[in-house]
Amino acid sequence: MSPRRNRPKGSESSGRSAEDDRPGRYGGWESRESWRGEEWNVRHVAGASAQGKMYRCPGCDQLIPSAVPHVVAWPDHSGVDERRHWHKACWNAKDRRTTRVQRSRNAPKF
Repeated sequence: MSPRRNRPKGSESSGRSAEDDRPGRYGGWESRESWRGEEWNVRHVAGASAQGKMYRCPGCDQLIPSAVPHVVAWPDHSGVDERRHWHKACWNAKDRRTTRVQRSRNAPKF
């Protein structure tokens, strides 16, 4: 008995396709917002599509646990490589936060 294939036979390409970033893939909706004089793409991500993944919110420097709904935002002028995952409350309060984030000495820097 041979091992089960994880990919269809025809898909030999490695890497991501443009279809990986389609708006409906993550169970949320996408919009554009202006912040700090730049246009930002903002995608609301459902918790079910973030199953098994953890991210660090740049707004509060805390972890976003697995399966928690959150916001993904990136500047319009850059690609999806600049995406950052935010708590919804942190994204909504981004104008009220200070620019200097202080980490404890032993905190990871990711």
